[in-house]
Amino acid sequence: MYSPEKRRPRICVLTYTALTRLVRLAESRLQDRADIVVDEYTLGDAVLHAYELHRNTRIDVIVSPASVAELLRAQVDKPIVSIELSGVDLLFALQQASQVADQVGLVVHTEVLPDLDWLHGLLSVQLTHRTYRHMAEAREQVLALVEAGIKVVVGSSLVVALAEEHGIKGVMVHGIASVERALNEAITLAERAIRQEDRFDHLNMAFARLHEAVLTVDSQQRIMAINLPMSRILGLENANPIGQRLSDLPGEVSLAGVLAGQDDDVDVVVHLSRGTFLMSRSAIQDRGGLTGAMLTLRDASAIHRADTTIRSQRRARSLTARYSFDLITGTSPALERARAIAQRCARTSSTVLIDGETGTGKELFAQAIHNASARQRGPFVALNCAAFPESLLESELFGYDEGSFTGSRKGGKPGLFEAAHTGTLFLDEIGDMPLSLQTRLLRVLQEREVLRLGSNTPISIDVRVIAATHRSLPLRIAENQFRADLYYRLNILRMTLPPLRERPEDVPALARQLFETKLRALGSALPAEPALQPLLPLLMRYRWPGNIRELDNLMERLAVFLLGTRDPDAVDYEGFLGETPELAELPAGEAVDGTQPDDERILAAIRAAGGNRQAAAQALGISRTTLWRRLKDIDAG
Repeated sequence: MYSPEKRRPRICVLTYTALTRLVRLAESRLQDRADIVVDEYTLGDAVLHAYELHRNTRIDVIVSPASVAELLRAQVDKPIVSIELSGVDLLFALQQASQVADQVGLVVHTEVLPDLDWLHGLLSVQLTHRTYRHMAEAREQVLALVEAGIKVVVGSSLVVALAEEHGIKGVMVHGIASVERALNEAITLAERAIRQEDRFDHLNMAFARLHEAVLTVDSQQRIMAINLPMSRILGLENANPIGQRLSDLPGEVSLAGVLAGQDDDVDVVVHLSRGTFLMSRSAIQDRGGLTGAMLTLRDASAIHRADTTIRSQRRARSLTARYSFDLITGTSPALERARAIAQRCARTSSTVLIDGETGTGKELFAQAIHNASARQRGPFVALNCAAFPESLLESELFGYDEGSFTGSRKGGKPGLFEAAHTGTLFLDEIGDMPLSLQTRLLRVLQEREVLRLGSNTPISIDVRVIAATHRSLPLRIAENQFRADLYYRLNILRMTLPPLRERPEDVPALARQLFETKLRALGSALPAEPALQPLLPLLMRYRWPGNIRELDNLMERLAVFLLGTRDPDAVDYEGFLGETPELAELPAGEAVDGTQPDDERILAAIRAAGGNRQAAAQALGISRTTLWRRLKDIDAG
C-alpha cells in the first residue's frame, strides 16, 4: 500500500529584534517537532515579509505578536497564531521595569488587554496603561507616554522598538512561556493541516478511478483534490487547480454555503455549460470540526439510465411472496373455512380461482398458497389484468422478440409467464381481461408453452396459475365478455373469500393490527388498543363495502388524525367522527347483551364513574360515541 513519508510542519515566526532571543530559545526546545523559520521585520514591512515568505516558501502557519497578527489576517492567506500575553509574563516585566523608574508605562494591543486590578497591590510603582489597535496608534501612545515624562515602557516587541526610538527604556512583556504556547499551537495547526493533506493525497488517488466528477476543498475553499471528469466539466483539464480557491476559478459551482454550515447533503439539479448534472455537496469533518467540503457532479442522463437498470433488476429480484397463512388475521368461522380451503389448494399445483369482493385479500391468499406449496422456492409473479391497455397487457404476459413492433427492446423481452417459470403466476381481475387475450391465455394453460409476440418458437413453461376476480364470471359469460372454456380451465379449484361484514368478530383484531402499524409508521407513541377501543362497536356494525382495504385506509386516517396525541383519554372522537361520516351516521348500536340502556342507567353510570365517560361507556357496554349521542338526546329532552 502506498504510504508517503509524512513531512514536518513548517512554522514562520515574524519577530522584531527584542523578541528574537525568546523565539530562538523556544525553537531549540521544539526543533524535534517542526522546522521553524525566524524572520525579523522592521516597523513598516511585516506584511511584505509575510507575503514574500508565503509566496516563496511552503509555510503552514505564521506566528507573530498580536499587533501584527491582526494586520496579517487581513492580508495573508495563511493560518495566523498570535503570541498572547500571560499574567505571569506581565508581572515579571513590570517588576523589571520598576527597577528602572517609579513610573511605568504599559502599552498593549486591545485584544490582549489584561485585568490589571490584581496588580496594584503587588507593585510599588505608578502604572499608566494605554492600548492600541494598529502600529500608528501604538506609536502615538508611546509618544504620549514619553511626553508625560515616563522613562520606561512595557509592551510587545513593537512597543519596545518604538520606546527605544524615543530614547527611553523598553521592557518586553512576553516571556518564554508565551512564545512556547504560541509555537505549540502553531505546530498543532500545522500537523492537522498535514493530516488533511495526506487524506487529500489518498482522495486524489481514489478520485482518479471514479467516473463521477468529484473535488474537495479545505475550509478556505482551496482545491485539495480533483479528478479528471470534474476538471473537464469546469474547463480545467489543461491546468493544475490544486491549491487555488474554487471561488477564483471560472467554474459555475460553489461550496461557500457548505463551509458556512448550510446546504449540507442537499442534492440539486444544475445546468452547467457542459451539461445537466445532479450536484451533491457535503461537509468534511475532522474531530468534530469542519475542515473542508466535497462536491460531486453526476451526469443526469447517466442517472436516468442507471435508475432504469436498477428498477428492472429490482423487479426481477422482488418476485417473491411475502405473506403466509400465519399472517392472515382473523378467527371467524367464515375466515377459517376459507383458510382451510386455501391450505388444501396449496397441496397441489392445480389452477385456483379465487373470487371475492374488492379488498377482501385475494392476493394475500394467493401468496399464502404459493408459500405453503411445493413451489415456494420459485418466483411469485402478480399482474392486475385491469391495470393495462390490451396491447401492453399482451406483451407483459407473453413477451416479445426483437423487432416485433416499433419501440420494442433490443434483444426482445420475456413475458411474465416466463418470469414465473417453476413458480406461481397470480392473475388478478381476470374477469376484465380482453377477449382476444383470453384465447391466448387458454392456449398457454392447455399447452404449457408460451409464444412471444413476433416469434414462431414456443417456449415451454412450468407455471401454476392462481386467478382472482370480484366479478361474477358466469354472468360475464352470459354477457359474452368471458370465454366459457377459459372459465372451466380456471375453475379447477375454487374458493370464495368472505366480505368483512360477514365476519365482524375479526374486525377488532384486524383494526388493532392495522392501527398499530400506521401509528408506528408515523412515529406515534400512542398506545393503539386503548385509543381504538371506544370505536370498536362502530367498526363492528359498519358494513365495510371496501372490506379490509377500506379498514386499512380508515386506520391510517385515524392515525394521522391522532398525530401528537399521547393520552388515549384525550382522544377527540367526536372530531374524528365529524371527518368520518360513514361511521358517525350509523344508527345507535345495542349493548353487548343486546339491550339498549335507558336514560336512568346512563345517568347512574356517569355518576358511578365520577363523570368519566370512558369508564361509564365500558360499564354500560356501549361505545363512548354512542354514550355521547345519548347524552345529547337526554340534554335535548
